Amino acid sequence: MGLDYYKILKVSSNVNDEDLKKAYKRLAMKWHPDKNPLNNEDAEAKFKQIVEAYEVLSDPQKRAVYDRYGEEGLKGVAPPPESGGASFFSTGYGIPTTFQFNQQNVADEIFSEFFGAFGGGLRGTRFSSSLFGDDIFGGGGGGRGGVRFSGSVFGDDIFGSTNQAALRKAPPIENWLHCSLEELYKGTAKKMKISREIVHISGNIMQVEEILTINVRPGWKKGTKITFAEKGNQRPNVIPADLIFIIEEKPHNVFTREGNDLIVAQKISLVDALYGCTVHLTTLDGRNLTIPIHNIIHPCYEEVVPREGMPIQKDPSKRGNLRIKFDVKFPTRLTPEQKSGIKKLLGP
Repeated sequence: MGLDYYKILKVSSNVNDEDLKKAYKRLAMKWHPDKNPLNNEDAEAKFKQIVEAYEVLSDPQKRAVYDRYGEEGLKGVAPPPESGGASFFSTGYGIPTTFQFNQQNVADEIFSEFFGAFGGGLRGTRFSSSLFGDDIFGGGGGGRGGVRFSGSVFGDDIFGSTNQAALRKAPPIENWLHCSLEELYKGTAKKMKISREIVHISGNIMQVEEILTINVRPGWKKGTKITFAEKGNQRPNVIPADLIFIIEEKPHNVFTREGNDLIVAQKISLVDALYGCTVHLTTLDGRNLTIPIHNIIHPCYEEVVPREGMPIQKDPSKRGNLRIKFDVKFPTRLTPEQKSGIKKLLGP
């Protein structure tokens, strides 16, 4: 039967690339010989199997052969006649009769790919030209099988800060996130579809689409920034850019916003300004407000309605005020009788 690579990596036979990477990373960290000094030989044997399993399953061509013919198929061992293997290895499908593992460099490449590129770089790590020795897949000498290390591969700072001399971070990418006043008043969830380029495990650049969810909180203001770390395009030896969304308020046909206050402009006649009036408004959350105005409305007068403004971001149970400003419409023409009446009414 040979080795069961899926069992070695503790994954199912239909595992996808992302889960395969996670499984390899977890097990490689667990079974690396430097992490198991008290059980070195067993750990080394286990580690060899993990690397070999990952090399096969992460390569679509090798994986296809393995899924059909097992480990023997990869080594060019002809399968039994009933399996139909003879025709497979004799036809011109572009698949070689045997796969050669890059025994000297494969572990170095795979391991450094994960804990170099994906891990943000290993501070203080240095790899020799033959990190894991020539007989990582067996058939070599005894002892540790030629496994050699230089530097502190598994030091205390394996997930420490990035080596800035080796990696740089791409500048942030900023986009506007347009929100209505209603959305900023009540809060909402915005789903943003993005397209970005990633480095596939094969080393190729591929384009993927993702849906990002932004939970807009009540009271957020224009200029609020929401950051998705490292969601920009991936490039070799470059830390992906942060993707930043900046809140932008859409204009509203009734209200404008000043800090946490809501401002509304109300047109009234001169008679209403002098005798009083009632203002009817629909709030941003759909409630109907009836606001009686008893004072004489003079230039620059504002009617303030407490706690009917925007939620305060740090404490949404509190709110700003609603401020009603008035635009008094004066008559453009008065009859002599009207003028006389106003003079009698308002004169000394």
